Amino acid sequence: MKYGYARVSTDGQSVDAQARQLSKAGCKKVFREVASGAKTDRAQLRRLLDQLEAGDVLTVTRLDRLARSTRDLLNTLATITAKKAGFRSLGDTWADTTTSHGRLMLTVLGGLAEFERDLIRARTGEGRERAKARGVKMGRPFKLTDHQKREAIKRRNQGETLADIGRSYNVSPATISRLTA
Repeated sequence: MKYGYARVSTDGQSVDAQARQLSKAGCKKVFREVASGAKTDRAQLRRLLDQLEAGDVLTVTRLDRLARSTRDLLNTLATITAKKAGFRSLGDTWADTTTSHGRLMLTVLGGLAEFERDLIRARTGEGRERAKARGVKMGRPFKLTDHQKREAIKRRNQGETLADIGRSYNVSPATISRLTA
């Protein structure tokens, strides 16, 4: 079965033009949605993906109606492919998994996205190492200074309750209990 997915970002827009275009393209059922493309959890898209079966085809008017980012597009296409269904974009003829050329183009796109993720991961790691070498502390800052820690441990050892000590430093009793000398 051919399904259509029509999406607009705001209430002031209408999905009617997309729905007509999808119906003309042979879609038997068109799922309509008003939601930002930046949201990855869209109710109608989820319903549509849940209904897809082997041999079905999901059609959109343009790729940006389905996904806002390459990663989101590839994740959605992976879901469609896992169900042995096809995907087709009317405005982007190269994005058509029902043809061998379209599958090739989307495979190349997926490879480029993976390459880009690896580059970002490597650059982030290198930046983190350079920052550490400069003495930058990573992670959340400590809630207590070294002096406060010593003081809290001393008070704890003298039998004061964790709740009272924590309250005086504006931290939880669990924070005080984890302190070590």
